Amino acid sequence: MFTVQLLSFYFSKLQEDPTKKVDRFLYSMRLHDDQLRDISARFLGEMTKGLSSESNATATVKMLPTHVRSTPDGSEKGEFLALDLGGSKFKVLQVKVREEAGKNSRRVEMEEQTYPMPKELLFGKGVELFDHVSECLKDFLHQKNISLDKKHPLGFTFSFPCQQTALNQGILINWSKNFRARGLQGKDVVQALRQAINRTGDMDVDVLALVNDTVGTMMTCGFDDQHCEVGLIIGTGTNACYMEQLCHIGLVEGDEGRMCVNTEWGAFGDDGALDDYITEFDREIDAASTNPGKQLFEKLIGGLYLGELVRLIVLKMTKLELLFNGNASSALKVKGKITTAHVAAMEEYKNGLRNTRDILLNLGLTPSHDDCIAVQQVSTVVSFRSSNLVAAGLAAILNRIRQNRKLKTLKITVGVDGTLYRTHPQYAKRLHKVVRRLVPDCHVRFILSESGSSKGAAVVTAVAQRLASQRRQVEETLSPFRLSQEQLGLVKVRMRAGLDAGLRNVSAPVKMLPAFVYRTPDGTEHGTYLALDLGGTNFRVLLVKIYSGLRRSVRLYNKIYSIPLEIMQGTGEELFDHIVQCISDFLDYMGMKNVHLPLGFTFSFPCKQSGINTGTLVSWTKGFKATGCEGNDVIDMLRDAIKRRNEFDMDIEAIINDTVGTMMSCAYEDPQCEIGLIAGTGSNVCYMEELRNIKKIATEEGSMEGGEKKEQEEWRAEGVEKKEDKGMEGEGKQGNGERKRMCVNTEWGGLGEDGCLDDIITHYDIEVDQASLNHGKQRFEKLTSGLYLGEIVRHVLLDLTRRGLLFRGYVTEALKTPGIFETKYLSYIESDHLALLQVRAILQKLGLDSTCDDSIIVKEVCETVSHRAAQLCGAGLAAVVDKIRENRGLEHLDITVGVDGTLYKLHPHFARVLQATVRELAPQCCVTFVLSEEGSGKGAALITAVAIQQKVEI
Repeated sequence: MFTVQLLSFYFSKLQEDPTKKVDRFLYSMRLHDDQLRDISARFLGEMTKGLSSESNATATVKMLPTHVRSTPDGSEKGEFLALDLGGSKFKVLQVKVREEAGKNSRRVEMEEQTYPMPKELLFGKGVELFDHVSECLKDFLHQKNISLDKKHPLGFTFSFPCQQTALNQGILINWSKNFRARGLQGKDVVQALRQAINRTGDMDVDVLALVNDTVGTMMTCGFDDQHCEVGLIIGTGTNACYMEQLCHIGLVEGDEGRMCVNTEWGAFGDDGALDDYITEFDREIDAASTNPGKQLFEKLIGGLYLGELVRLIVLKMTKLELLFNGNASSALKVKGKITTAHVAAMEEYKNGLRNTRDILLNLGLTPSHDDCIAVQQVSTVVSFRSSNLVAAGLAAILNRIRQNRKLKTLKITVGVDGTLYRTHPQYAKRLHKVVRRLVPDCHVRFILSESGSSKGAAVVTAVAQRLASQRRQVEETLSPFRLSQEQLGLVKVRMRAGLDAGLRNVSAPVKMLPAFVYRTPDGTEHGTYLALDLGGTNFRVLLVKIYSGLRRSVRLYNKIYSIPLEIMQGTGEELFDHIVQCISDFLDYMGMKNVHLPLGFTFSFPCKQSGINTGTLVSWTKGFKATGCEGNDVIDMLRDAIKRRNEFDMDIEAIINDTVGTMMSCAYEDPQCEIGLIAGTGSNVCYMEELRNIKKIATEEGSMEGGEKKEQEEWRAEGVEKKEDKGMEGEGKQGNGERKRMCVNTEWGGLGEDGCLDDIITHYDIEVDQASLNHGKQRFEKLTSGLYLGEIVRHVLLDLTRRGLLFRGYVTEALKTPGIFETKYLSYIESDHLALLQVRAILQKLGLDSTCDDSIIVKEVCETVSHRAAQLCGAGLAAVVDKIRENRGLEHLDITVGVDGTLYKLHPHFARVLQATVRELAPQCCVTFVLSEEGSGKGAALITAVAIQQKVEI
């Protein structure tokens, strides 16, 4: 019975499908999708490890930064030399990138010469190897009659692992692909090339870029497809590169933009990460290699090893009598007798089986038909595993890119080169199919590199040259905005001079308008008040309840109303009728139409006051242009509008500037607050000035003659007794009859109207000023306030685009539209946590289709313009605090600044830069900044309360 079973088993084996026999023998090489996903996840973990500066030293996948920061954008042009060293042959090329006549595109012309690489140089001295390279370059220049009258930029494709600290520098980590030249490992190969060129002589060459062949492939394909951000080599060896977010590359400083990372993925598994997938045949390949234990992933994939892997499997199957009746020829036992070219031939669509038979016959074997089918299946399993492993690694890269960019789906192109991918009849199709199955969220296009990595080296050089030129021109454009400490010191001096002139002279650019507020709140204020706040496109009406004593607090109720543009620029009567209509609506809303309340009016435009409840509008700012207002008392205009409506009555007790309101609001919480700063749509400062310094209170209504008497009369009319200065004794006491200080609304935005800032004003500022409603006015404000910063940025971007430095030189209608680049976009774009893809999304909303490089430049323009604005505000404020310190005869001043305004509140860096500038320019002053939480509306009510108290005191 046993004999019958044995014979049955034997005959079933004879009749078994040869492909199934091989599949069963090589079952561990047949990887299903779950295994591939597992390998992909392991590789993704190794990528993360290699990118970290903390774990890179122990990572097998080194993730080497290449310092290639940009793929081609289509604007590159010029003539470049390229060297390609990475195999048994060495190439020298001249690459000409030209603009096609009448077309918005480039074409590439290439001339190349291949030179043999003698085997003795692969194992000789490194100096001799590079001398040979240099001699070949010189021969090429002479052969092609390339002029040496000018310096030629050169890109060097060097297909070995290098640690790069710059684009034109690279320390050789180790040789691969049978190269073993002595004396170069650990040395800069670019420096070695330069020295060889100098020894050869008679060449004027500038080595601008060192490029791995994988990077060269990506750049070659990227020249034709701008979505190409991955490079893949599948040839003698294998490797991949891709564009990684710079913020994730721990070995490189900086976090803006992207950089190409050379993964050197061939070493994946060197730490045992793939031991459960490595077969006995792989171990035999590794043991017989020139670098045992190294490049294990490459040894499972690369063309250098696949033919030998097939030979070892066929030999083992023969020894087990599964092939050729157990008869192995002597040739089958010789290493290298089956090559990867044989593997490709065996898998041809129509002739594969015949090719397999011919190859086996040439090895001295006598194969049966089933033997040929089985050997062909061995080749298929080995090459299929290779493509599957590449697909797993590539899937990890694509998933990382998609996740980095926070995309649901990713559209991307992979540039591919390598003889295995090119010549194997089924490799590419298998790879594409598996990749798309492993990463269904990625729409992947594969492009075969027609010109190899050599063209890529020239393209990298062209991109580097473009970026260097672009960088230089952008720096030149932005340099006038970058103010030195000396320039900021001069702004401080000029602001101080402007403050002093304004205190003396009615017609000075810095108006220094007396606010007739003699003290800040002391906590005794109480009552219910109505407050109005007009300073921009929105108008607020507030009900403010102030509690004193143990319940000391302020409660606010408010409603916001819009001011339509046609009313902002209509007639004064229409404007104030609209304001009164809003008040009426608010009183209805609060159910207080018949309640008679004291009212404080925050009116954030320059007004000349002769008392706390009078204010003559000097000039409109911030886009307002209502006629019939300038030169008139706005309180009278408000009263007239209330009478016209005839629905309610109000006691208008005070008119204040928003800056004064901010100071008063913050002073209620901090008694040291004696300065108010607005950094928002507009820019302004107020502060408590010594009364003795406000000379124009006495002179602005009459001549200087008899001014002393008139001054006494006017002060007395305001309840002020003029006293002789009694020094610092009693400083700060301002009881009845001893008012020593008054708040002054500087209206510092007018600084520069006399030309004192012309040396720091750029032509972009001039363009913004000329297009404004108040040409020649408010020059300082136009450099520092939110109403103008976005427009300055737009003018800079428009100029850079017209010069071809941004958006590929395409000027959109959006970019030509005044006001489209609002200052809020500066705050968004400059956010520390905003990725460049989000910056691109903001620009796309504005109709600006940007690249990653464009986004970096736009962000830099925004940062430069806003940084200057903050510095100028800081310089102006330094002048104010130093003046207060000197006024009071102090060596050191402790003071608080109350601040309001969207620019200060919302911009991510404005406040920090402003404060740092004040510290640097006013070192004898300790300045605390307090943010006004309730804004100038609360301040208006507090001033109203203070004004009523002053009446009682008088």
